Amino acid sequence: MLYNKNKIALVDCNSFYVSCERLFNPSIAKKPVVVLSSNDGCVISRSTEAKVLGIKMGEPYFKVKKIVKENNVKIFSTNFALYGDISRRVMKTLKQFSPQMEIYSIDEAFLDLSSVKDESLLEYGYKIRKTILKWTGIPTSIGIATTKTLSKAANYIAKKEKSGVVDLVNSKQIDKLLSKIKISEVWGVGRQLTKFYTKNGINTAYDLKNMHNGWIKKNTNVFGSRTVMELKGIPCVSLEPYQEKRKNCCVSRSFGKKVTKLEELNEAIATHCLNAAEKIRQDKQTIKKITVFIRTSPFQKDKYYYANAKCIDLPIRTNDSIELVKQALIALDSIYKKGYKYQKTGIIFSDLKDANIYNENLFSTINNEEKRARLMRAIDYTNTKYGRHALSIAQAGLKKKWNIKKQHSSKIDTSCFQLLPTVRIF
Repeated sequence: MLYNKNKIALVDCNSFYVSCERLFNPSIAKKPVVVLSSNDGCVISRSTEAKVLGIKMGEPYFKVKKIVKENNVKIFSTNFALYGDISRRVMKTLKQFSPQMEIYSIDEAFLDLSSVKDESLLEYGYKIRKTILKWTGIPTSIGIATTKTLSKAANYIAKKEKSGVVDLVNSKQIDKLLSKIKISEVWGVGRQLTKFYTKNGINTAYDLKNMHNGWIKKNTNVFGSRTVMELKGIPCVSLEPYQEKRKNCCVSRSFGKKVTKLEELNEAIATHCLNAAEKIRQDKQTIKKITVFIRTSPFQKDKYYYANAKCIDLPIRTNDSIELVKQALIALDSIYKKGYKYQKTGIIFSDLKDANIYNENLFSTINNEEKRARLMRAIDYTNTKYGRHALSIAQAGLKKKWNIKKQHSSKIDTSCFQLLPTVRIF
């Protein structure tokens, strides 16, 4: 049976969060660097130098403090505004190299290179990598193969190669390369499946590729079968260049310190609500349901654990921040209990639909919907130009003492002139 020869490249930014911090701080270019999660909890990005020291992904910060201190490891708190902006620049640059592109995550994208000749694939990969580095300053690794799973495998090998590009389309050593990839590193093989495969003597991607398809179908599921077929070079997972709009939107954060007052919870919910509403308007969607939730820490010993949530079904669809905040605070007030130390709160927008699906209703004129829509556009424009929360509402507060801990923040914001690094010429 003959199959069409796909050519798919996976472009992955190397240690993306670390690379973003290094972009504005060249002095840490070849030093061990780690980026911590919200509230400086766990390690979520490591430089190659930090990996060599034995710092593991997802490890709690307090467990690696000794290594950090002894080896002068540079620590940074997360700066998602910066990472998001740099990611958009990378993806915009990548679009110039392929008419079909699937943005897989904040630092990964699949490109369709079917129009590129086989003998030119490696050179084309070098060109992509060089352009991304020159235009954005972000180093990348590129894996090229005939299926998405194989391109993931090629990318895994590329990260260890000095050239940073691996082409499996023209390679005669695919099996040799697959034998170097542990089963836990294969795309689509999770933790539980890894244990099952290892128990049955499947330790590498090469071992999995050579398993009988009947055994895979019997002992796993359709996704496991797809993975094996893709490792054999048979495309089963197609490129998805058109992203589906979100069906719901959740914004939640753990507090930098425990919160007891309703006023502070109000500020947090209002802030989360504003952030979520901005995302919904960017997608040109409206909301029908709002869910607000709060909880204490399940580990605190001095008080009983408390968690609750309230869902409100809006009478009319909207993406108006002012109306959404109003409804969210009503929901919060109904579930708040005095005397508890709250650790986390959040908001979920659900039942999302395109804004243009529903025409004006009976209350459109009464509620001044057109004026409110212009107001929202003005707020979004101002916040895009001058930085998030340049324009906000009173309920979101100013000092935000409850906000997440960022003791190691680089304080770089590419949307705020005051926070951009300054170059001095003498």
